[in-house]
Amino acid sequence: MKPLSSRLAAFVFIAFGAIAAPVSSQAEELHVMSSGGFTAAYKILGPKFTAATGNTLDTQLGPSMGKAPEAIPNRLARGEPADVVIMVGYALDDLIKEGKVMPDSRVELADSRIGVSVKAGAPKPDIGNVDALKETLLHAKSIAYSDSASGVYIQNEMFKKLGIEDQVKPKAKMIPKIPVASVVADGQYELGFQQVSELLPVQGADFVGRIPESVQSVTRFAAGIPVGSKHPEEARALLRYLASPQAQDTVRATGLDPIAAH
Repeated sequence: MKPLSSRLAAFVFIAFGAIAAPVSSQAEELHVMSSGGFTAAYKILGPKFTAATGNTLDTQLGPSMGKAPEAIPNRLARGEPADVVIMVGYALDDLIKEGKVMPDSRVELADSRIGVSVKAGAPKPDIGNVDALKETLLHAKSIAYSDSASGVYIQNEMFKKLGIEDQVKPKAKMIPKIPVASVVADGQYELGFQQVSELLPVQGADFVGRIPESVQSVTRFAAGIPVGSKHPEEARALLRYLASPQAQDTVRATGLDPIAAH
């Protein structure tokens, strides 16, 4: 009979389509930092990677940017250990420019679009075209949006594009740290805007749909390996898997859009 490490390596080759690194007899623990938009997909894909390789994943969640202590750049600045970071692509690029993430480790994972949620059971407003979205926002009593990429776009650009910034800003609020749909579910806000993949998992809120493409903002998620990673080869294997064709059904099911090149 083949040694255990050889049999496990063969299993990884079959299960991952030869994208994972050779498996050593000693499994490693990878420290992963992930931002919200890719988290739902990661929570499904991560255990599959562990089952195939034996390498476990210790995961910390946090936004890709901002002042919150949990934000990935702030975690790295404090010296928290990390083998993989999963975050908004342009925020990852900033870390690469700062010399904090290996440039050759960058992989693109998925595109994420903005959607709307309401409290479960509430009437779903019309957001099917730009005029309908505009009217919905004008008549809403309160509006919530995230403190990451989608919320920054909504606050700084979308309201202006719709020509209703002055009318809606007084009743709109950026929500830090927590899923926007959670404050819609508990009745604090009537409408919640965030990336679709972050709205879908929240219990007590109903997904309305994506905002019209002409005022949409597409956020690309990417991943990389921080300088100083203790397990760079195992980290590269994880990145190859997350970006692989085998992962794309999960990417779609969690509200993300696969990148065409995949």
